[in-house]
Amino acid sequence: MSSKIIDEFKINDNIPLRLVRDDITERKVDVIVNAANSYLMHGEGVAGTIVRKGGKIIQEESSRIGFVKVGSSVITSSGNLPCKAVIHTMGPTIGEGNEDKKLSNAINSCLELATQKTFKSISIPALSSGIFSFPKDRCAKILVNETINFLTHREDSPSNIRIIEFCLLDIDTINAFQKEFDN
Repeated sequence: MSSKIIDEFKINDNIPLRLVRDDITERKVDVIVNAANSYLMHGEGVAGTIVRKGGKIIQEESSRIGFVKVGSSVITSSGNLPCKAVIHTMGPTIGEGNEDKKLSNAINSCLELATQKTFKSISIPALSSGIFSFPKDRCAKILVNETINFLTHREDSPSNIRIIEFCLLDIDTINAFQKEFDN
């Protein structure tokens, strides 16, 4: 599959927020985000693909970290992936309660970690919208709006992130994010 920028708009007149259809493990950005489980066991889905393509070092480092609570993020190296690092973010599962707030915390924690590590570009999947069953439209609304808020309300400590993309594959998720981009 060839990468395709589906849509883009600028935040603060200079930072592109992109909607991209691609395999996140192929993105040539500073850091990619993995929608992790709490125990950082990367066996299935995108997490499994990240380890298969990046190498066992990603799982080894994750196993040393051991646990990440819902709404939090941790970082590992990227092994053989074209990015510099992988941020593992634990989003909520539908039915556990207070899911919207937890998803807001998750996106903000990964953006904050990317900022602390001085990364300039980040690729983010639709956190929690897969096996955690978070509705795609709510996911898109929260991720897009929280990302915009993160970048526009940091006067005292601006972020050095200069490119943010939501990297998606399935058409239903892309459509949900496209609706938010249109808003």
